[in-house]
Order: sequence, then structure tokens, then C-alpha cells
Amino acid sequence: MPGKYETPRGKTATDAKRRYNENNYDRLYPSVKKGKKAKYQAAAEAAGMSLNEWIETTLDTAAGAQ
Repeated sequence: MPGKYETPRGKTATDAKRRYNENNYDRLYPSVKKGKKAKYQAAAEAAGMSLNEWIETTLDTAAGAQ
């Protein structure tokens, strides 16, 4: 019987997602001055991207990577 949610829930599923993320992603915790987050979110939305995609694209461009 299909569950209530499309993706698995519970401790086992959470642990599996956490392990996957630890093995496949580096974490950054940027802090910005008050008001800048909304500015960045608006720019990401205007570009048709999530905030994370916009930040990653912007940083890649600044670093000369593509």
C-alpha cells in the first residue's frame, strides 16, 4: 500500500539521506548582512533558479569555473 508521502520518512530514511549528503556534498554556511538574503533570493528567482543554484553559479563564475 502506498504511503502518505512520496519519499520515505522515518529515522532510517533520514539517516540514509544524511549519509548520502555527507558523501556527496560540501557544506558552506555563508552569513550575509540583514537585507541581502532577500536581494539574493530575488536575483535567483529572476534567473529562474533556486537560491542554492544561483549562489553556486555566481561563485563558479567568479572563480572562473563552469
